[in-house]
Amino acid sequence: MAKMKAAVFVEPGRIVLDDKPVPEVGPQDALVKITTTTICGTDIHILKGEYPVARGLTIGHEPVGVIEKLGSGVTGYTEGQRVIAGAITPSGWSNACLCGVCSQDGAGTPHGWKAMGGWRFGNTIDGCQAEYVLVPDAMANLAPVPDGLSDEQVLMCPDIMSTGFSGAESAGIRIGDVVAVFAQGPIGLCASAGAKLSGASVVIGVDRLSGRLEIASRLGADHVIDASRVDPVDEIMRLTAGRGVDVAIEALGTQATFEAALRVLRPGGTLSSLGVYSTDLTIPLGAFAAGLGDHRIITTLCPGGKERMRRLMSVIETGRVDLGAMVTHRFRLDEIEAAYDLFGHQRDGVLKVAITP
Repeated sequence: MAKMKAAVFVEPGRIVLDDKPVPEVGPQDALVKITTTTICGTDIHILKGEYPVARGLTIGHEPVGVIEKLGSGVTGYTEGQRVIAGAITPSGWSNACLCGVCSQDGAGTPHGWKAMGGWRFGNTIDGCQAEYVLVPDAMANLAPVPDGLSDEQVLMCPDIMSTGFSGAESAGIRIGDVVAVFAQGPIGLCASAGAKLSGASVVIGVDRLSGRLEIASRLGADHVIDASRVDPVDEIMRLTAGRGVDVAIEALGTQATFEAALRVLRPGGTLSSLGVYSTDLTIPLGAFAAGLGDHRIITTLCPGGKERMRRLMSVIETGRVDLGAMVTHRFRLDEIEAAYDLFGHQRDGVLKVAITP
């Protein structure tokens, strides 16, 4: 049986490169040879044991590659074609999909608590930090990469671009809205860009790292706030003359940023939560107006499927957004453990790493 290299979860604190069999291709599957992938913040939650997955699972959910082999029932694609697949791989026919919530296709309790909706790569099935990945329901999930776009240009589409943009979309941002985005990591930066594209007239980016705030300005933030120097709640209320913001997007997954996002909302405003939380949240009574403030709190899991990927790549292809600055480091697959060490400890100004087999 043919073997491949893959980044495998061994136990909390250990993801290592190991040999695994190249997956067998079923009738509705596609085997994709990975040309570029990356590490996500959710992978760090897995590494730390904060999000449980099975031991021996291949990690990773952001694939860019070339079709190596197609299942017997897959039509409309050719072997050798460049493709991406979303981190979320809906079947297209489940109850969740038919209800219009494709991101929740497959939600269940495989490890004792509710899994993240339809997220399967590197969660419930082998992922893409490997030489090959098996894409299920290929006809619903494979999106051809337009000629002229590089791997790194589309690398953000499978997860963080889809997630960040969806945080803005789910919040119902309207033309003229004022939006605050707490945390300008990869997802927060995409949320800032998505808010601007959605029609926000003012986008306020909050972070503690000057390098990230600089990139936020390039991606559409009109004001940036260094939370290591000033209280972001006070500063946002000053910038809005005490009105508050129409939408606050939380993109870190901590009590402090969630609470700050709630405190800057105008009456009737929306808190759009994108963070992955590893502990229980507490909603402060005053900031929540004792439940009488007409606030909305919404959560979003990144939409997947080939149409979502096509739309995101179209935004890039037409020059509406350029996320190239987000790839700050590059590693080979056989350096994956060093890549995890760098990314997990957030050294050297890392935002996203490109990993190439």
